[in-house]
Amino acid sequence: MATAGSRAVLTALLANLGIAVAKFAGFLTTRSTSMLVESIHSATDSTNQLLLLLGARRANRPPSPMHPFGYGRERYFWSFIVALVLFSAGAAFAIYQGIAKIRTPHDLDNAGWAICILLVGIILETYSLRIAVLEARPFRGSTSWSRFIVTSKQPELPVVLLEDAGALAGLLIALTAVGLTEVTGDPRWDGVGTLTIGVLLAAIAMVLAREMQSLLIGESADPNDLEAIEAAIISVSAVDHLIDLRTQHLGPDQILVGAKVAFNQSLDTVAIASAIDSVEEAIRRAVPDASPIYVEPDLDRESCSRALESGDGGSQQATDQIGG
Repeated sequence: MATAGSRAVLTALLANLGIAVAKFAGFLTTRSTSMLVESIHSATDSTNQLLLLLGARRANRPPSPMHPFGYGRERYFWSFIVALVLFSAGAAFAIYQGIAKIRTPHDLDNAGWAICILLVGIILETYSLRIAVLEARPFRGSTSWSRFIVTSKQPELPVVLLEDAGALAGLLIALTAVGLTEVTGDPRWDGVGTLTIGVLLAAIAMVLAREMQSLLIGESADPNDLEAIEAAIISVSAVDHLIDLRTQHLGPDQILVGAKVAFNQSLDTVAIASAIDSVEEAIRRAVPDASPIYVEPDLDRESCSRALESGDGGSQQATDQIGG
């Protein structure tokens, strides 16, 4: 089963594999550390995309006795691993190489080849980023791109968007560094470019790690879904009012819903059971991703206390309802 962003992940994988080979050939020709770091960057991104595909595949496994809610969070876990790989294998290596090149600079060879390879890489990365943007638009809606990155429940899309944007920025930095080295004759510009790429990768990795950590811990449904679920519950005629509502994403397309509901006090146990079924059906119609759903009949303690104090005859019927 294809997941959101699968096309973007596959496009990025193919683009990065080709770019990694070209960049490494460019490094062998020019001895530019910016080219070396960029080749490692593309190779790391290719590994990241493979991890995202693995996570999507493992997340589709059916529930088991050990994991009764399924494996949807596998996608969050592997996206978190991607953030760690991006930092350890990409950022740390680039920062180390940049500092080393600044301390012990050496001249570039055949800078023209490096510039040609970087220009081709920019074209390919731009295409990959365009595909990621097209894949993300239906999920983004009217929110800003920065807001989408930190609120999306589809982990692959923010990862690919940030990777592609970071790769494109890295290519532009490398192109600038190689160009400045060639124009000024000072190879330390190549080291500065390499160090800048490392800092960029570290920043992207931290943003991704923070967001995936939040999803792994468990985030509630987004405000629109929460509003739709609440409206669905209240729309059932047997419902007096909603006491409490809690949700949590078990995966990008699976929302656990727990609701404590006060039903009409005139209902008996059989009628309440039927009303619960109606509430669950209304929630599923409003938010198809809502599953599993747990509805608990309960009394509004304040209303019950007022009824008892006023001697309302309906208070005895209220105590016959299923309490929580």
